[in-house]
Amino acid sequence: MSIKYIVFPKINPIIFSIGPIDFRWYGLMYLVGLIFALWLANRRIHNIYNNWKKKELENIIYFCFFGAVLGGRIGYMLFYNLPLLIEDPLSLIKIWEGGMSFHGGLIGVVLVIIYFSYKNKYMFLEISDFITPLVPFGLGAGRLGNFINGELWGRVTLKSPLAMMFSNAYHEDLLFALDNPRYQELLNYYGALPRHPSQLYEFFLEGILLFLILNIFIKKSRPIGSTSGLFLICYGIFRTTAEFFREPDIQLGFFYNTISMGQILSIPMVIIGGIIIIWSNIRLKEKE
Repeated sequence: MSIKYIVFPKINPIIFSIGPIDFRWYGLMYLVGLIFALWLANRRIHNIYNNWKKKELENIIYFCFFGAVLGGRIGYMLFYNLPLLIEDPLSLIKIWEGGMSFHGGLIGVVLVIIYFSYKNKYMFLEISDFITPLVPFGLGAGRLGNFINGELWGRVTLKSPLAMMFSNAYHEDLLFALDNPRYQELLNYYGALPRHPSQLYEFFLEGILLFLILNIFIKKSRPIGSTSGLFLICYGIFRTTAEFFREPDIQLGFFYNTISMGQILSIPMVIIGGIIIIWSNIRLKEKE
């Protein structure tokens, strides 16, 4: 065959092992995101309202991190793998087997901020406005972790110049090619089908682009809540767009043969973000 496709570079997801303990690239990405958030937050601490103390700042970031991890795992099992959770409740703690949900992590972070704001008498949106510009770096790092793991690949495509062969997707490729001789021929020849590298699309949209938008936006004084609203709108739009190129989880597939779970969970973010921005601007005008 004369067709040329990019072959996914086989990268060992394990950096090194000490005894039974494996240190993985995916976990390292989470750690890098946390360290970056702490570094950037400490540089901006003088911009925080109500004279937060450095210790308070570090606490909220640490708790948000653990809220994201815990919520991400619970959210994945509830949104994407509920039958398995019901059948085997202990699967919830088997985080090493993979499975994290951004939307579950977001709920976890929201609950942490609610608790922190209530306990310390701060406004919820005041805290979230400070936290949200720190988040995209970690999201981008996580998507790189997905790429290194060769997981969450995109949909089959014959047209994209970025199409990539993921050997890990062989079983899904086999199902996809069953009734199509053209795809079966490709699968037999290459051992994989060309797919969108959707992890890299999300790395660009949710990581790089979202980081630039939010961190340019906050250079000027904004109404309280507007940064949080912008985060929800942009992430919701970017994730919904990326889902058109991403293969849905095999245990779920598409709803109504059209929409994915990621889109179902992301569209309300756009609506809620718009409501927050409208409310924040109305509140500012009332004060003026």
